[in-house]
Amino acid sequence: MPEPKKHKTRGGSNRRRSHLALKKLVLVSCGHCGKARTPHRVCPNCGFYKNIEAVNVLEKELKKKEKKNRS
Repeated sequence: MPEPKKHKTRGGSNRRRSHLALKKLVLVSCGHCGKARTPHRVCPNCGFYKNIEAVNVLEKELKKKEKKNRS
């Protein structure tokens, strides 16, 4: 089995891993309902994106309940 040519220092390993830190979650308020959501995503509460309804949230909830009742 091949072995590494040189010892990898702790500093070298840590510098390589420096970009792996967790980033802070950015939230913005929804223009339609005012709840917090991530930017450039459909609002999970009301289903609107850029003041246009992208997802019908009520219909989605009804489908979930029907599926749950069947099982």
